[in-house]
Amino acid sequence: MVTFSLILPIAWVEDIWNQSLSKIDSIMSLIEENYYQDVDREKLTQSTIRGMLQTLDPHSYFLNPKNLATLREEYKGKYHGLGIMIQKQEDRLVVVTPIEGTPASRLGIQAGDVISHIEGKSTKPITSFEAMQILRGPKGTKVNITIVREGLEEPLDFTITRAEIPLYSVPYAFMLQEDIGYIYIRNFAETTAAEFRDKMEFLEEQGIARLILDMRFNGGGTFPQSIELSDEFLPKGSLVVSIKGRKKYYNRKFYALRDGQYEDVPLIILINSSSASAPEIVSGAIKDNDRGLIVGEDSFGKGLVQTLFPLAPNAAIALTTARYYTPSGRSIQRDYSQVDDYLRGEVQDEDSREVRYTVGGRKVLGQGGIAPDYEFKYANKLLTFDFLRRGAFFAYAKEFAEKGTPLSQTVTIVDTEGATPGSGSRQILDSNFSAGPEFMLDFQGFLRKKDIPFESEDFDEAKDQIKREIERAIVAFLWGDEAGWKAYRKSDPVVLKAIELFPEAEALLKRNSQ
Repeated sequence: MVTFSLILPIAWVEDIWNQSLSKIDSIMSLIEENYYQDVDREKLTQSTIRGMLQTLDPHSYFLNPKNLATLREEYKGKYHGLGIMIQKQEDRLVVVTPIEGTPASRLGIQAGDVISHIEGKSTKPITSFEAMQILRGPKGTKVNITIVREGLEEPLDFTITRAEIPLYSVPYAFMLQEDIGYIYIRNFAETTAAEFRDKMEFLEEQGIARLILDMRFNGGGTFPQSIELSDEFLPKGSLVVSIKGRKKYYNRKFYALRDGQYEDVPLIILINSSSASAPEIVSGAIKDNDRGLIVGEDSFGKGLVQTLFPLAPNAAIALTTARYYTPSGRSIQRDYSQVDDYLRGEVQDEDSREVRYTVGGRKVLGQGGIAPDYEFKYANKLLTFDFLRRGAFFAYAKEFAEKGTPLSQTVTIVDTEGATPGSGSRQILDSNFSAGPEFMLDFQGFLRKKDIPFESEDFDEAKDQIKREIERAIVAFLWGDEAGWKAYRKSDPVVLKAIELFPEAEALLKRNSQ
């Protein structure tokens, strides 16, 4: 949950760093000379820096070489690796999707393959994040993996050369209805605004007239990109955001610089409690300028801007250097004096929060994130979470696609070209199918076969969510990840609520343009 402002001049940073090192060097020497056993000076230095930063705020922190490399990949929009999406399913590291055109896909690695070993070491004790860190590395280097594939008696050994893999921050865009488009923004990277424009051009070819912009679970990213994305919707001269810090360098206002983009497209933004920092800047700019509607939950409430200070080629600190303010002049930063309450999402009493007004006179509050115009909370049931954790939906979709369940043997799957592989059947299955009661029974049979526990009462309570997950998993397995998410979003309760609200979004846009 970080929004970075500009990186400061390297000479200034080095001077600050050298001064800091000189002040703590004597303490390090004292510890090295007198501690009862040898110490690692580098680890001790990093721990000292972390301890200092933790006394400031929850968003100032130290980046070691691994964390800094990951951050750079996220914000550059690319990484060097194999080109696979992986997921830990209990103790198995499973390939969810091989990305087309990457080293992994060219070698024939398939969805459902289990990576049992990396460089000869078992993957059972490591997390998917740890596996990702091992699989990524410099372009042109090689990594050895062992694949266990269902139906083959012997494991498969691969030596794969790492290559540059695009890491899209705007991964999905599709039409939900005849003129309603949907775009999902995963995070804010250096390429986000350009990716957004590419997706909008794609949707314009399909007749988009209204847009749902989904920024749920978006934890932030680069500050300039949040401004550039806001500019896509706001008339030239509109205030997007302002920042204020102790140094004059950070006292600045940022305005929309261009016209003729998507200022006339009715807009609804989706946020939730995990939408933090950069998506809050965009949502605040849209709401305070009365440009569109916000639907979902209160956002996280992070109104601090970090500057990245490089300390060495492979180390840096992210230091909070300013607060940002929405166009109405409010700070959305929640109180973090009690860190545990802050991380749990606690918000101070409404009576103690500052009051501001949008350009159209609507009341908005500070110190608590961006409040939606229409609150709509949606969370998975515990059983749904458990099935997702175990990889049950993905495993079922794989078995269904391979005609391994009773129901799957009674359907004909229609591919994207209109062909109908397989034998005759009583039911045609395409990417618009609905998982009816027969799918629920088939899935329950699969769960019993795999010894995945569930209670009938809990299953009935979560059946709507289970239905949607089955649809997404099967469509994704058969027709691709984006098709799966389209199937999922078309029945998303929050998305359906947003669609209902477009008449109001259109009226708001009309009033604002008069």
